[in-house]
Amino acid sequence: MQSRGSSNRLSGLAFRSRIWALMLSMFATMAAIYVAGRLWQDAQSRVFLIKELDRITGQGQSAISVDDTLKVIACREQQKKLSALEMELAAAKQEGFVSKHLTKTNTDGTASRKRLLAVIGILTRFGRKNNRDAVRKAWMSSALKKLEDDKGIIIRFVIGRSSDKDIDNENRQTNDFMILENHVEAPEENSKKTKLFFAHAADTWDAEFYAKVNDDVYVNIDALGSMLGAYLDKPRVYIGCMKSGEVFSEPTHKWYEPDWWKFGDGKSYFRHASGEMFVISQAVAQFISINRAILRTYAHDDVSVGSWFIGLDVKHIDEAKFCCSSWSSGAICAAV
Repeated sequence: MQSRGSSNRLSGLAFRSRIWALMLSMFATMAAIYVAGRLWQDAQSRVFLIKELDRITGQGQSAISVDDTLKVIACREQQKKLSALEMELAAAKQEGFVSKHLTKTNTDGTASRKRLLAVIGILTRFGRKNNRDAVRKAWMSSALKKLEDDKGIIIRFVIGRSSDKDIDNENRQTNDFMILENHVEAPEENSKKTKLFFAHAADTWDAEFYAKVNDDVYVNIDALGSMLGAYLDKPRVYIGCMKSGEVFSEPTHKWYEPDWWKFGDGKSYFRHASGEMFVISQAVAQFISINRAILRTYAHDDVSVGSWFIGLDVKHIDEAKFCCSSWSSGAICAAV
């Protein structure tokens, strides 16, 4: 009896085990079918999207590599930086920190820059018409436009604004003045006048060089043009008859310097170009233009200009041909 009951229980357990195995197989099969169906649907969706992308973009390649993706991201970042720089540049132009170069229009309507060789500013004062007439007759061609076109040189007398109408009348006849509207003529303001000339010239004309000359100096324009051509490959130059000398602290002295104590116990000036005539390159003139509001001026314009370049990477060129008072052979200028 016990043997038969045990056999029945064993057969019942085996039957239930087969049922569970069958059910697990059915569930596994259904799960596999479900997963396969979903993968097939996802694949179909990707194929559809790829075809749509190809149709829209017209490109045969639908997959983008990791390298290509990084390049796209880098391009977008550069575009953002470029846009930001363009906005800063526009703001700088409005503030007057970027030169407004002369442009001319090509036949196709596009604008192109016209690079001049030099802009020469002859610093003059009221009551010195005889000096200006002598300069015009001696070396400043009456055909200013022809001089500009043929040699790439612009020459202007530089003077401050005044209620005196004589300068306006003279300028209407000669058209050779640069009138500094924000400068009042005074002997003690000559250093500021020189600074404003370079700033205004750099803002107005696109030239390789900018020269300052006194109105009692004769200049050989042809020799000057030839000499400047030798320095076209130098980006930052300061050319002149370099000198130094004693700093005078006595108020009664002709060359008195109120800030004499700033030049040390030795009371000696640093090397700087003589004020009769000197030349600076475009980058240096633009530096003056941008920083005009904070550049310190001293009693004398030649010392002031020299002080601005001490801390800069500017090449000082001691050119004997610019020693106008020496009357040496081959000199470019001569004091008259």
